[in-house]
Amino acid sequence: MSPLDWGVLLGSLTLFVAYGAWRSRETRDLAGFLVAGRQMPWPMVLLSVMATQASAVTFLATPGQGYMSGLSFLQFYLGLPVAMVVLSATLVPLYQRLRVKTAYEFLEKRFDGKTRTLATALFLTQRGLAAGITLYAPSLLFSVVLGWDLHWTCAAMGLLVVAVTTLGGSRAVSHTHALQFCIIMATMVGAFVLVMRGMPEGLGLGGALAVAGREGKLEALDLSFDPASRYNLWAGLLGGFFLQMSYFGTDQSQVGRLLTARSTAESRMGLLANGLLKVPMQAFILLLGVMVYVSHQFTPGPMFANPAEVAKVTAGVHAPAWHEAEARYAQADAAHGAALERWLDARRAGAAPLEQAADAERIAARTAREAARTDAIAALQATDAAANANDTNHRFLAFVLAAFPAGLIGLVLAAVFAAAMNATSSEIHALTSTTIVDVIERIPGLPRGERALLAWSRAASLFWVGFAVLFAENAGRAGSLVEAVNILGSLFYGTILGIFLSGFLLRGANGTHVFIAALVAEAAVLLCWKLTPISFLWYNLVGCVLTVGIAALLATLVRPRRAAAA
Repeated sequence: MSPLDWGVLLGSLTLFVAYGAWRSRETRDLAGFLVAGRQMPWPMVLLSVMATQASAVTFLATPGQGYMSGLSFLQFYLGLPVAMVVLSATLVPLYQRLRVKTAYEFLEKRFDGKTRTLATALFLTQRGLAAGITLYAPSLLFSVVLGWDLHWTCAAMGLLVVAVTTLGGSRAVSHTHALQFCIIMATMVGAFVLVMRGMPEGLGLGGALAVAGREGKLEALDLSFDPASRYNLWAGLLGGFFLQMSYFGTDQSQVGRLLTARSTAESRMGLLANGLLKVPMQAFILLLGVMVYVSHQFTPGPMFANPAEVAKVTAGVHAPAWHEAEARYAQADAAHGAALERWLDARRAGAAPLEQAADAERIAARTAREAARTDAIAALQATDAAANANDTNHRFLAFVLAAFPAGLIGLVLAAVFAAAMNATSSEIHALTSTTIVDVIERIPGLPRGERALLAWSRAASLFWVGFAVLFAENAGRAGSLVEAVNILGSLFYGTILGIFLSGFLLRGANGTHVFIAALVAEAAVLLCWKLTPISFLWYNLVGCVLTVGIAALLATLVRPRRAAAA
């Protein structure tokens, strides 16, 4: 990187940490640490909620997802607006009325300690692992850019998260979220402008969209009902609805943001505004990845975007096979670009026969290009059987490093840092809050004073950061990070949501009914994951419906026996 990039990067990081520390100066007790004294206005709640989602995974992997798969991933979010309306009418007023510090306190009030413990354990497992994935994304970037070992970049990111989270708790997290999220989105808009400026002269946004559509990148809706299909309308509306209900309504990383609001109305406003803005934001980020793909159809892009894996194969015995595939790829890529330009010229001229001929050449060249890439990946895996053959997470990063001018690369890196601290600090704070309120405070004999609990909170933050760093070092083989983090969540979210819904819907169910139902449902979800081709979004529906259904059945079967015995 240039000195200017380093200056922008270090200056931005200093600003983030200093701003968080300054905002944390009012944190004097546990309530301030965990829920920011419940004094946040709804715009701050909105920015904090959206920033918690806009992690470095979003910044790096979502454009990569758009690059590889187009807009189809947008269907993942189709259930979100409806979920926001339902949560605003149900869980949000309940949490505010009960004045809880975590979502899981409600479960002991409604059921018993073991049900609360089960839900807490499921959450801590899921969110602790997810924190590792969100920490991995920026660590990957700095490992590539700076040439550092991944272990060191993971550790460095962990230290920065500690600096923001343990100093000021929720107040520091919420305020730094607002600043960082604005920088992130401004950087994304700047990246989009740079992508469009790099397009061939005269192409314009309309022409770029036409190319993307011809390449199949704008197919945002799949109306078929196929449980094995990862993204379609029904999976997004049904499975996505249950996932978003659980994420925003029971995941402490989001509930914690809602609890900082100064009233129920402020929490609702933040949540509903998120429902309106989240889908357009994700569509824009995916479209950015699509536009990067379009730009690579006219200017050469990398055959494989992970430089660490490329370095290994080019230094090994399979280097000749790699270089041969690379040469074929470059030839096919050039032919594809030329055919695409002829197709555009024929399309503008209205010459249908020429358009069809150019389109056939384009398809043949793309097939040859994909075959060359497949052979190259085979050489890569022959060099190292454990090599990561998925470069989705590197695609946008490769574009940034190749196309961005000095100074802006530093700003992008700062934005990635901001995104990473946004999500990871929220996750660590949620893990800390749950550990203190749902574990530490329930252990007999431990000190209960404010100072002691605040010290425990900071110690728990350090523990969870260490846990995330350890898992981050092994997260690279999970494929697309934006998919991996949601697959991981879907293994637990349905069951957790089912536990909560049982408390609202089943008046006759007790803690034992729900506890047994949740264990059976979680086992069923894990079996679906291991043994069936069902898409991960459906896991959320399966876990929730089974938990509520089995709890209802047990409540019906057990109560009559007790009455008869009496």
